[in-house]
Amino acid sequence: MRIVFIGTVIFSELMLEKLIELKANVVGVLTKEESIINADFRDLSKSVLVKNIECGYFRNINQLETKAWIERRRPDVIFCFGLSQIIGKEILEIAPMGVVGYHPALLPENRGRHPLIWAIVLGLEQTGSTFFFMDEGADTGDLLSQEVVVISEGMNSQNLYDQITISSINQIEKFLPELQRGTYTKVAQDHTKANSWRKRSKNDGLLDFRMSASKIRQLILALSKPHNGAHLVYNGNDVNVWESKEIKSFRVNDEPGKVLKSDRESIIIKCGENAIELLNHEFRSLPEIGEYL
Repeated sequence: MRIVFIGTVIFSELMLEKLIELKANVVGVLTKEESIINADFRDLSKSVLVKNIECGYFRNINQLETKAWIERRRPDVIFCFGLSQIIGKEILEIAPMGVVGYHPALLPENRGRHPLIWAIVLGLEQTGSTFFFMDEGADTGDLLSQEVVVISEGMNSQNLYDQITISSINQIEKFLPELQRGTYTKVAQDHTKANSWRKRSKNDGLLDFRMSASKIRQLILALSKPHNGAHLVYNGNDVNVWESKEIKSFRVNDEPGKVLKSDRESIIIKCGENAIELLNHEFRSLPEIGEYL
């Protein structure tokens, strides 16, 4: 089974290395030389350099040169794991088996953008790891393999990324032989159960202390590194916050946003419900007790 592999992020690299470890017949790899939209961008050419697998670069996956590059390698299947572009019909139809994509959610639920971040922000108890056959929609194709991934208490985006990666590697070990033998199955998505998450904006990471402390903590966890961090505005400057803890022991008649404690060790701020302790932050100068944020 001849495979063309497409990817541009660290997850892509890990999946490609797993395929190489399993001695899959990867006949070509397509990647990017640079990206300004992916915090976890990875140029896959370094992964295939010593494996004698030909690597090509693209800007737009649907450009004619890219299509011709794929066609020359006569793939039976295309794997696309980690690409922020919609693949067009002409490329979807090149390989007889189609294009296998990946989405870290329990499709048909939670299609769309930033699935790990939104899962943590919304306080979901579980998400998923899903491989599916791409069609012209966004995350709408038939399912190939799916596993549930539990989101444990205090898990940040990097922790969830790591757990998702473990699940996806296990899935590849199971479905790759099925694809090679032609014994795989497709399961149509129930589109009546689908929803789609939007692209987040900077304002989605702004801490509003009228929110509950638990919601603020989830937002900080979701936007922790390698993302840009949740933030608040103090003295006209954005202040990133990387780590926090919910505090349930405080005076109940303090208003949201009031600074209850402020020193080099931590800052405690009253929230709409309970209080939040900021443990890792980027304040240039500390707010004073009694100030409002």
